[in-house]
Amino acid sequence: MDVAAIYLSVTIVLGLLAVALRLPPLVGFLAAGFALNWMDVPDFPALETIADVGVTLLLFGIGLKLDLRTLIRREVWLTATAHMVLSVAFGTGVLWLCAVVGLPLLTGQSMTTFVLLAFALSFSSTVFVVKVLEERGESHSLYGRVAIGILVIQDIAAVIFLTATSGELPSPWAFALVLLWPASKLFRAVWSRIGHGEMQSLFGVVMALVPGYWLFDAVGLKGDLGALVMGMLLASHRNSSELSRSLFHIKELLLVGFFVSIGLTGLPDLPLLLLALGMVLLLPFKALGYVVLLWLMRLRVRSSLLAGLALTNYSEFGLIVVALGVEAGMLGSQWLVEISIAVAISFVFAALVNGRGHLMVEKLAERLPHQPTERMLPEERPTDAGDAEVVVIGMGRVGVAAYDRLSHQHGLRVVGVDYDDSRVSIHESEGRHVVQGDATDLDFWRRMRRSGSVRTAVLSMHEHGSNITALECLRESGFTGQVVSVARYADELAVARENGVDAAFNLYAAAGLEVADQAWRLAQGEEADADANGTGLEGSGHA
Repeated sequence: MDVAAIYLSVTIVLGLLAVALRLPPLVGFLAAGFALNWMDVPDFPALETIADVGVTLLLFGIGLKLDLRTLIRREVWLTATAHMVLSVAFGTGVLWLCAVVGLPLLTGQSMTTFVLLAFALSFSSTVFVVKVLEERGESHSLYGRVAIGILVIQDIAAVIFLTATSGELPSPWAFALVLLWPASKLFRAVWSRIGHGEMQSLFGVVMALVPGYWLFDAVGLKGDLGALVMGMLLASHRNSSELSRSLFHIKELLLVGFFVSIGLTGLPDLPLLLLALGMVLLLPFKALGYVVLLWLMRLRVRSSLLAGLALTNYSEFGLIVVALGVEAGMLGSQWLVEISIAVAISFVFAALVNGRGHLMVEKLAERLPHQPTERMLPEERPTDAGDAEVVVIGMGRVGVAAYDRLSHQHGLRVVGVDYDDSRVSIHESEGRHVVQGDATDLDFWRRMRRSGSVRTAVLSMHEHGSNITALECLRESGFTGQVVSVARYADELAVARENGVDAAFNLYAAAGLEVADQAWRLAQGEEADADANGTGLEGSGHA
């Protein structure tokens, strides 16, 4: 327990320091790993298990939200494949040139070493990217879905490489894993009967670790891939979004162990540190590759930039590839420390870049060539508010209730905005005017302002961060109408008011007032208001 107390104390102190410096907490967690290593604190054996379980739950959560159709989209599989090929070729050439000019550690190395190192550096971190997207509330946005799809393709490539180079083929029993498809129907039936409390969270953990991780690992496949597949098989269940949210904080806590473990890999000497910094200097080229390829795949410059910046880091898979190379004798043991340092520094670099917010991306996008409208993907094309007086961002339970009340009882012209095209179709079939759009897009609000009729914006997205980002873009666009926002906690209400909303409401307090109103109507012998019922849909303002 003494060792655990030291680990926890150092981690929380450096995490708080990072927050105080307006840096993402994970920067503090990475620093904690290096500090613990430097302090020569004894190993904490449970840390590796904690980190592994955190990554497994992360991939299971990705599967719960992943639409298989995303993976077969050209902008996903072709971008992932082309970027990996170009990255390996470019990285190999740069490392070879560094060896030619006599850079220490690279001089005298074989071309196989250069190719293997370049391949290790071609991956982007699934853990880091998903964490960035979730903190922004944008894992369901178009660029977020494309980025996650690219990561899944990379993970599959990594599994194929590890299987091909391990010298051991998967067990013949691996073919029996196809039975998980019919078995998932039984799992979903059980899931439907266990309620919404701790049993649902436990069910999710068991699904991720047992038929997911353990079963795949037992037949010679990567367990993390099993967790991803298991999540995808259960994604169609009506409670998949609820389960993902219930596992969110468990996963976040366990992933602290992952970031600390990265820093514990080793301490570099000066030559190793300089080479790691040199590898980090390659990250802008990695970002540029993603941006150009996604632009060629008909995404807007803005979406390409956001996805490219999110993917601008090195991956924990790189550590696995290098570890395999060391074990096979293709690389020296110092390369494992080298890549660990490069991965850790890349996380810090990416956290700082992605923490700058959307406005930096919006202003940069304005200076770059625009994608012609007719060439854009359908989801990227401009939306039209028509003659609407009120725009409701996020057509979940709260958004639908606000839309119906404003439209039916107050007679206002209302347009709803949501990121999900299938959800938009459902609302349109029910007679609502809902368009697909991204409320964190500055251009979206400029179009709304140009329409001239919109006087009020209602920010009802589930993620507080998304509402604040939308508010920043709204003000930057020159919108001068009234803004109403919702929040779940008192501190979120305070932040919303500090950022200039005209009215902010606590969801739970507002629900209590609605209950009181309904009770009063019943006490007076009146019927309850049917419009007060929620739809059960979860909504977001992202495209």
